[in-house]
Amino acid sequence: MQIFYVLLCIAGAALPLSQFVPWLSAHGLNVPLLLQQATSSQIASFAWADVLISGIVVAVFLVAEGRKLAMRHLWLPLSCLMVGPSLALPLFLLLRERHLAAMAPNNSFKPTPLRGAA
Repeated sequence: MQIFYVLLCIAGAALPLSQFVPWLSAHGLNVPLLLQQATSSQIASFAWADVLISGIVVAVFLVAEGRKLAMRHLWLPLSCLMVGPSLALPLFLLLRERHLAAMAPNNSFKPTPLRGAA
């Protein structure tokens, strides 16, 4: 799964930034223009509302799950929300996977046998 999460991190950073960086180089950090263009149609508003709600959900999940597992360096995936949830979530899941693997006594998952099983 870790390789899959790394690939999603790459895609989650490359795809949004491939659209934003050319816009930024053409217009600079013109926040009013950015907001005007982001809400210029109902479909654009729909997409940005979805990203905003997803970002909030990801942030809450990162903090709650990270604290529950006593993970360190939660600032890293939280800061990646600046790129978007498409980077922050797979990065957190990668870090979570590594954290859980490091916590395992022998680094392997062994399900408990069912009662009555031979």
